Amino acid sequence: MVWCSRVLHRKYGNFVDNLRVYVRGGSGGMGLPRLGGQGGKGGDVWVVAKDGMTLKKIKDKYPQKRFVAGVGKNSGIRALKGDKGQDCEVYAPAGISVTTDDGKVIGELNQDGERVLVGQGGCGGSFATGFLPKKGQARQIRLDLKLIADVGLVGFPNAGKSSLLSLLSHARPQIASYPFTTLRPEIGKIMFEDYKQISVADLPGLIEGAHVNRGMGHKFLKHVERTKQLLFVVDVNGFQLSYKTPFRTAFEAVQLLTKELELYKEELMSKPALLAVNKMDLPDAEEKLKELVEQLQHPQDFVHLFPEGVVPRCTLHFNHIVPVSASSGYGIQELKKCIRNSLDEQATSQNEEDHREKLQELHKMKRTTEKSCRNFTK
Repeated sequence: MVWCSRVLHRKYGNFVDNLRVYVRGGSGGMGLPRLGGQGGKGGDVWVVAKDGMTLKKIKDKYPQKRFVAGVGKNSGIRALKGDKGQDCEVYAPAGISVTTDDGKVIGELNQDGERVLVGQGGCGGSFATGFLPKKGQARQIRLDLKLIADVGLVGFPNAGKSSLLSLLSHARPQIASYPFTTLRPEIGKIMFEDYKQISVADLPGLIEGAHVNRGMGHKFLKHVERTKQLLFVVDVNGFQLSYKTPFRTAFEAVQLLTKELELYKEELMSKPALLAVNKMDLPDAEEKLKELVEQLQHPQDFVHLFPEGVVPRCTLHFNHIVPVSASSGYGIQELKKCIRNSLDEQATSQNEEDHREKLQELHKMKRTTEKSCRNFTK
């Protein structure tokens, strides 16, 4: 049993999604009082998004986790204005949120090439400073990875998320008949005949109380934040995590998952959502599916059966409810189609909203220009 736990810890240890590093901007160069020369500014420390980088690569390559920029050049007779110190660039994966130790967000990196200034170089010595240079900014920062994907799979352990991902895409996550087989997030891509690609993130199974960091709740829930849409996956027969926990029906599973997301971050409730009802190949699945659909259509008639504090404040509306079987492949093509349609509808709606905002800006600029012209004529 001890050997097994060590194996699981080592496998999860290969994936790093949070890293604390020390950064310091370079000190400025010395000024030259007798000629009024100004020392060069110290170099800056930048975090730069780069394809192919991972936080684990940073950790392995820089075990000290210290990044210091170059010192500014001193002012001299041959060069009264000292050169700037060399910048230090820390390459990191896209999807990084850069924060201070107290949680203040410094910036985010969402695309390759984007950069965030994390350690400013000190000013060179000048008349204003008595020709003495300033030290560079020094602090501890955190690089927090939140996976970027079109769709995030959300469900309790053993709901069949990994099996579903392997059928939807070319990803090969670990699959087994026991809970918690997914120990780290996996990303797969759904490929369509017209070459369109949709990325799907399989997040490790949640447990009740994940919003207060039970299990590894916050470590996993944070990855949901950057997905465009949510795909809930529930077992049509319900589930029971262990003999110590109560049995939950499929409807209860949906409500509990919704509550966990709501308590973790209420903004997640605004994301479009789909529901995949898995294990439809099992006996009595059709009857249980009908019961689930009826409960989801009239949730107010059933929530009184829940303990107080378990019922979500907002009822989540699913764009599509798709019965599937990851075991037999039933419903997989329909699910792919629904995922694409839902994302296309979201993109169209977003484009229309952006178009309206641009029109409003143009009208506002036009009114401002006309007003200025009238004032000028007067």
